[in-house]
Amino acid sequence: MATKALSLSVTLSDLTNHRFGSKSPYPPAKASVFTLRCSAGNGDRPWKNSDARLVLEDGSIWKAKSFGAIGTQVGEVVFNTSLTGYQEILTDPSYAGQFVLMTNPHIGNTGINFDDEESRQCFLSGLVIRSLSISTSNWRCVKDLGDYLIERNIMGIYDVDTRAITRRLREDGSLIGVLSTDNAKTDEELLQMSKSWDIVGVDLISGVSCKTPHEWVDNAKEEWEFSSKGPGETFHVVAYDFGIKHNILRRLASYGCKITVVPSTWPASETLKLNPDGVLFSNGPGDPSAVPYAVETVKNIIGKVPVFGICMGHQLLGQALGGKTFKMKFGHHGGNHPVRNLRLGRVEISSQNHNYAVDPATLPEGVEVTHINLNDGSCAGLAFPAKKIMSLQYHPEASPGPHDSDNAFREFVELMKQEKTKTSNLHQLQALDV
Repeated sequence: MATKALSLSVTLSDLTNHRFGSKSPYPPAKASVFTLRCSAGNGDRPWKNSDARLVLEDGSIWKAKSFGAIGTQVGEVVFNTSLTGYQEILTDPSYAGQFVLMTNPHIGNTGINFDDEESRQCFLSGLVIRSLSISTSNWRCVKDLGDYLIERNIMGIYDVDTRAITRRLREDGSLIGVLSTDNAKTDEELLQMSKSWDIVGVDLISGVSCKTPHEWVDNAKEEWEFSSKGPGETFHVVAYDFGIKHNILRRLASYGCKITVVPSTWPASETLKLNPDGVLFSNGPGDPSAVPYAVETVKNIIGKVPVFGICMGHQLLGQALGGKTFKMKFGHHGGNHPVRNLRLGRVEISSQNHNYAVDPATLPEGVEVTHINLNDGSCAGLAFPAKKIMSLQYHPEASPGPHDSDNAFREFVELMKQEKTKTSNLHQLQALDV
C-alpha cells in the first residue's frame, strides 16, 4: 500500500562534563544529544487512512481501508472459513455476484502464483479481510495480492471487523452490500443501492460459462498428483461449464478421462451426438431456479448416459428429477465442512461453496440421499441408480481443501465402466441373435 514518505531532521549537540575539575586524571566525559523531528507533509499521518465503506442493506456502515481496484460495487456478502487458498477462492466462478469475507484474519502472506488459479479470471465482486499482509513469503509467489486485484479490477478492503460482520451474517443471513471508495456518494445513496439489488432469480451462469466447446488438455503437474489412474481404458466425458473449476477437469483427467467442455446453453441433442461415456454437470454461481434452460438440458440427458453433478450440477439434477431447491440462510463456504457418507459410514471433511440446497423431501421415489452435512443436516449428495445418476453438494476436487472426497471421481469412472460393459454385452447378445 502506498504511504507518503517521512521527512526527518536531526540536530546533534556535544556536551562535555567538567565535574571532575581540570586536574582530574580522567579525560572529560562526553554526551551527545539528538533532536529528531518527523513530518509526513501537509499534516497527513504516515499510514493509510480509512478510505472505503461497506454499507449493508440492514443499515450498518463499516469503514475500512481499500486495496485493489477503486470504485463502487454491489454484491451479496458471504463469509468463507477456509484458512488457506484465497487465490482459488478469488478465481472460483461460483462466487460471481458476491463479496467474499474471509474469517481467517491474515490474508495475502503467500502472494499470488498462476498455478493455483481455478478459472480464466476473478469473478467475485470484492474481497473483505481483517488484516492485509505487508509482505509475501512463498517460493511460487510472483506478485502480491493488492497488485493482482488491481490488474483484475477487483475491489478489496481491510482493517474492518470481519468477526462482527460474520456474526451479523450468521444471525441475519446473507446480506446485500455496497463497497465504495467514492467519497462523493453519501451513506444513504449506498444504502439505497444495496436495497434495490437482489441476487435471487438472476442468471449468473451465462456470464461465467465458456462460449464454445473445447477439449481440456491441461493435466495436473506430476508433483501435485496424489492419485494414480493406473491401467485401464479411457472414458470420454462431456463437461457442462456452468462455472467449472479447472481442478475438477484436472482430477477427471488424472483418472484417465478425455474431456470435452461445452457451454451452459449447449443442447442435449448435440451432447448425445458426441456419444460420451458420461456427462458432468459442473459447479456454478447463483440460483438454480434462474436457469430453467439448464434444467431442461439435464432432463434430456439423464437416463441416457451416466451423469455426475457437482454443486450447481447437483441442484440442477434435483430440479430435473422433480425436486425443489431453496436458498439457505447464509450458505456453506469453506474448506472444513464435515459430511457423513451414508453409504460408507464415514465422515469426510469437505470444501463447500453454495447458497442453495436440494430439499430431499420433494424428490421422487428411488432417489437416495448419500451424504448429509453434519453442521445443519442438509442434503450433501444424491444417487439414482436406475437413472445412472450421482451428485455431490460440495467440491470433491477441493482447491482449496482436503482430499477426503476425491474418490468420488473414481466412483464416476466405475459408473461409466459398468454402463460401457453393459452396453458391450448387450451388443454381443444382439449379434449372436442375428
